[in-house]
Amino acid sequence: MAATSDHPGEQGAQDPIKLIGIRDTALSLDEVFRAVGDDAAGGTALFVGTVRDHDGGADVAGLGYSCHPSAEAEMRRIAEKVAADFPVRALAAVHRVGDLRVGDLAVVVAVSCPHRGEAFEACRKLIDDLKHEVPIWKHQKFSDGTEEWVGAC
Repeated sequence: MAATSDHPGEQGAQDPIKLIGIRDTALSLDEVFRAVGDDAAGGTALFVGTVRDHDGGADVAGLGYSCHPSAEAEMRRIAEKVAADFPVRALAAVHRVGDLRVGDLAVVVAVSCPHRGEAFEACRKLIDDLKHEVPIWKHQKFSDGTEEWVGAC
């Protein structure tokens, strides 16, 4: 019997990036989850970022996301780096642009790997790097009528 690490399912997939997108319509958890389905994956980690009702002690009424034309290409670059650094079987990431209300989905990312620890680590790396490196900007609108721009998602 071959050692577990010799099994092809323990390695990353040849083309693990299944879904990358910037959307101006509602995001779907089901679409992202289906995209990362893989029979060789023992763990799937999914992160969902939602619009919360407060920030910095102020009540948020809503917000808008906008992005640079290069945002989707930057998402892909980050996804490729995560797939190179972890044994990713499948990866998906979508981010919303446009006006959103409290409770709306702003970003959904998912990663499947042979084991749960790898999936958690890869998913965390994916969302953290997307947040810090992809040129997406948030325009928060507060209940008191004030507004604030926040760089990167």
